[in-house]
Amino acid sequence: MAQESWKEIDETECQKCESPILCANNCGFFGSAMTNNLCSKCYRDLVMKQQAIEVVQPAAVSSSSSSPPLLEPVSKDSEKLIAEIAEILAKKPVEETSIKQKPGRCLLCSKKVGLTGFGCRCGNTFCSAHRYPETHECSFDFKTAGREAISKENPVVKAEKIEKI
Repeated sequence: MAQESWKEIDETECQKCESPILCANNCGFFGSAMTNNLCSKCYRDLVMKQQAIEVVQPAAVSSSSSSPPLLEPVSKDSEKLIAEIAEILAKKPVEETSIKQKPGRCLLCSKKVGLTGFGCRCGNTFCSAHRYPETHECSFDFKTAGREAISKENPVVKAEKIEKI
């Protein structure tokens, strides 16, 4: 019985959507009725803008919490504010090194290392010439790591004092 109703719904939906719908933002991709005739990327951006607005201006709690929020276009002034907020939220913490490593290459000489690359404790991959910490000026603190490992492996054992008679 339930399967028959699903078949009827599927057939009616397929008859309604005879041709694909282009995105409402004219980005060149196809949209769907579920996403307000927007493609997935434009819909995601619209949802992010709406969430940023809610963060800036908390909406009053509505009586029906089960209904989804209505997405409406925003004004250009609020779009600028939303863009600034999104940039602030999207910023990642600055890494210690400004050099980004290319995958499968030595960090210093950019030589292809493939599967034979040597991974260092600092998190980078090096060729055979630069694999040692002295040659690539490793930022990993080996002394502190060694001290911590020794202290974990060898806990201090103290016996109780014996009472003298």
